[in-house]
Amino acid sequence: MNKIVKNAMILTAITVISGFLLGLVYEVTKAPIAQAKENAKVEAYREVLADADEFTAYEEFDEGEASSVLKDSGISACTINEVVVGTKNGESVGCVITVTDSEGYGGEIQFAVGIDNSGVIKGISFLSIAESPGLGMNAKDDPTWKEQYYDKEVASFSVVKGASSSDSEVSALSGATISSKAITAGVNAALCYYNSELGGAK
Repeated sequence: MNKIVKNAMILTAITVISGFLLGLVYEVTKAPIAQAKENAKVEAYREVLADADEFTAYEEFDEGEASSVLKDSGISACTINEVVVGTKNGESVGCVITVTDSEGYGGEIQFAVGIDNSGVIKGISFLSIAESPGLGMNAKDDPTWKEQYYDKEVASFSVVKGASSSDSEVSALSGATISSKAITAGVNAALCYYNSELGGAK
């Protein structure tokens, strides 16, 4: 019996010490991880809205209201996470909308969409994506694919197999139609929010 008690006490001590060390590691790394994520977001902003030299949070953004806007437009798998306004020399040049689509082949896909004051998409930068290597991941790895969305003023995009025949059509990634549709839905969600709530320079 004494041996059982002794072993139990040793296991308890190990568990307590392990828990303490894990908590300590978490506290030490929490701030650097948060800062790294913030730096990645700012870098994405600069990539998708290159004309801007400063980014500030859009004060009127409300995530619940954004969800209602998307729902009213029949968009159910996407969430608007954040909206920032890009300025140059104090003047607005557009905004960056961060959106998450839950229907990617590998799960959620999160990316930033840069839209100028004319409603034209200027860039897309992925913040989180785990699609199939060589297929859905080509959305991130092959920059020419996402450029299909750039510099086009449309209300929404649709995915087609084969070559696109209009500005509003996007050629699906080879072997990755699900990924293509999820990303396109996210872009459409960003456009929907922009057209409904921003409608131009802010």
